[in-house]
Amino acid sequence: MRFTTVLCIFFYTIVFFLIGGFLISLAIGWIDAKDVYGAIEYLQLSLNSRIITSATGLFLIIISILFAQLILGRMEKEKTIAFNAPTGQVTIALSAVEDLIKRLAQNFSEIKEMRPNVIASKRGVEVNLRITLQSEVNIPDLTNHLQETIKSRIQEMLGIEEQITVRVHVSKIITYGEKKKSEPAASEEAVPPFSGYRRT
Repeated sequence: MRFTTVLCIFFYTIVFFLIGGFLISLAIGWIDAKDVYGAIEYLQLSLNSRIITSATGLFLIIISILFAQLILGRMEKEKTIAFNAPTGQVTIALSAVEDLIKRLAQNFSEIKEMRPNVIASKRGVEVNLRITLQSEVNIPDLTNHLQETIKSRIQEMLGIEEQITVRVHVSKIITYGEKKKSEPAASEEAVPPFSGYRRT
């Protein structure tokens, strides 16, 4: 774990602990409001106290910015796959990989719908698929072929050596060929009113 990560975690733990303890002490009466006002006035009395207060505030701001960058950087890494090329680092958005997988589904006529979710971690690339089948097929053969196709296509496109895991969840099977419900028998032809009467 990097030094900045340890520093941020330690700092925020101490700061929130002190703030929480201060609020609790103020609420139950351990700290008098007059003491708080006196401390604030003391911080503004001399030049040294103002310098220390300003330096503390600046330090808090810097640590907050570092911590925010750390969190945002990790979130960005989780949405991309990165690898090193001879001319520099290359990153690929996971959404681009998901779009590729959706296009691969067009090669399988048995699949009506497929929703991929790609996750990149230190252990490798994990692909989770939710598919809807539009006919009764041999599911083990179909899913095995689908998994091998997606895995080999991703390895070919990205050129990575990390482990690629493809999980398939069949959420629905739509079967055709079922007999349609017979339509209700046609009603007898309507007889016009007064058809049995003749003028005499």
